[in-house]
Amino acid sequence: MAAPPTAIEQRLPSQPDAAANIVVFENVSIAFEDKPVLDGISFRLAKGETKAIFGVAGSGKSTILKLTLGLVKPDDGRIYVLGDDVTQMSEDALFELRRKIGMVFQESALFDSLSVRENVAFRLLEEGHVSEEEVEKRVREALSFVEMEEAVNKFPAELSGGMRRRVAIARAIVTQPEVLLYDSPTGGLDPVTSTTIIQLIVKQRDVYQTSSLLVTHRLQDAFIMATHYFDRKANEMRPLPPGSRGEIPMAFLILRDGKVIFDGDARELAQSKDEYIREYIS
Repeated sequence: MAAPPTAIEQRLPSQPDAAANIVVFENVSIAFEDKPVLDGISFRLAKGETKAIFGVAGSGKSTILKLTLGLVKPDDGRIYVLGDDVTQMSEDALFELRRKIGMVFQESALFDSLSVRENVAFRLLEEGHVSEEEVEKRVREALSFVEMEEAVNKFPAELSGGMRRRVAIARAIVTQPEVLLYDSPTGGLDPVTSTTIIQLIVKQRDVYQTSSLLVTHRLQDAFIMATHYFDRKANEMRPLPPGSRGEIPMAFLILRDGKVIFDGDARELAQSKDEYIREYIS
């Protein structure tokens, strides 16, 4: 039997620097109905970095995203996003901060009654200060990025699961966010479609270098991201040369019993001697 989890040693800045660290969790704890979910976790997302978050069901992966957005408040600890302490912000201030964050929800969460164009444009129209011409331009650009221009007038019910995920990514990036949050972007998809979605995420990572937190239950997805890069000339994802690392940092965060038990890159993960981690990645 694997040993009880031990929180890894943390080396976080006492004064988070927004220029270097986009998201910082400092000793964050939260419980629901007296059931601890996160127990004093600390980690940081560096500027331009993508960090994949793993753990068994109920380990707090999606809760981390909700905390980052300020949708729920921690019982203890501090959370800094783009230099702001979201644990102390008013709802109005949080609303402004969320304008800088793109979110890809589980199962896409598109509005069934809106067309693809209207779904992607929703946040731009909600902000109210973007001209109709600019909205149309940015919607077209976002849909082109995810190769869904031809579906602009369709409705979600007319799309496959993979196509809906593409539209969800377009909706998340249309505001040109500084942070992207992905909540199980390949959940429920077949392996081939999952790889297609991961290729889009790798494209977003390498072309725009947007800092991202990605919750997933598929280790394979994150390993693909860690071992591939997006070739702009070929317009496709390609494997990195053996032993090399991509230009954009890619990290793994593993949760167990409310603790962070691993925070590092793919090479460090593969070399881990922790019995639980070895079993988890096998």
